Amino acid sequence: MTESSYLDAPSRSTPETHLRSKQKLARIPIKVEPSVTQLRKPAWIRSQLPSGSKVASVKSILREHGLHSVCEEAACPNLGECFNRSTATFMILGDLCTRRCPFCDVAHGRPRPPDPEEPAKLALAIKELALKHVVITSVNRDDLRDAGAGHFAECIKQIRLHDTQTKIEILVPDFRKRVAAALSCFENNAPDIFNHNLETVPRQYLKCRPGADYQQSLDLLKQFKAEHPDVLTKSGLMLGLGETIDEIKDVISDLFDQQCDMLTLGQYLQPSPHHLPIERYLTPDEFDELADFARNKGFRYVASGPMVRSSYFAEHQTAL
Repeated sequence: MTESSYLDAPSRSTPETHLRSKQKLARIPIKVEPSVTQLRKPAWIRSQLPSGSKVASVKSILREHGLHSVCEEAACPNLGECFNRSTATFMILGDLCTRRCPFCDVAHGRPRPPDPEEPAKLALAIKELALKHVVITSVNRDDLRDAGAGHFAECIKQIRLHDTQTKIEILVPDFRKRVAAALSCFENNAPDIFNHNLETVPRQYLKCRPGADYQQSLDLLKQFKAEHPDVLTKSGLMLGLGETIDEIKDVISDLFDQQCDMLTLGQYLQPSPHHLPIERYLTPDEFDELADFARNKGFRYVASGPMVRSSYFAEHQTAL
């Protein structure tokens, strides 16, 4: 095995089990027509190449502990910048998602049972990276009775056994039809930040989030906040898929009505020609307008910009 292959996300070398692009999106309700031409990226869409010793070091630690990052699995454009700061968003519960969302580059397939050693491995990797703020997300696990919430809770427990000072942010799926069972798992192991992304406006859900429900996602944030009023809640949207500015503002208002504390807004970027096409690039001025609207609503923290992602510079978002 060469050094470069060792440092690549393992799932990208097994396309027969880890379905992406055309193979992944073959069975979704609304078919995505492959892009013949793509909109030209404007000057404000720029990313750092994922190279250098720090990038290699972070990837090496992930491989050593048998862990996954959503940065690699979802082909995040900020990977180079974040890994060069020795930060990563960990992805637990495997690298195979039970859903086929057409905006996402995480692989679809039949997942394996959760690794019972993963929470302890994760805690060790966080300690090795000396992270003071960690973001943990997961694939959708609709095959599990609690949709994976218990595994999140065990990760929180193990991290705090190693370092009680590390701030823990979890970015959870919607726990489809298992919300009560899922939230009960956090009764004694609540994170510092509970994040669930709405991703898009209600009109776009069938196209963008097949299998998800807008109201259910709002209710998840509302119910968690009701049970843990002192824990910050957070959500985010990806923009440029055909939504209007007024629709975005309506979603921002809906989130604030659920007592959501933190908001991220970023530009959707198409992972491959087979994914949902970008309908337009929002300008930096439009992102600023939306940020002002959210701040005037009363959100405690807002990050809004073309390259903003849910966990982008998340360690600075807790300085509220």
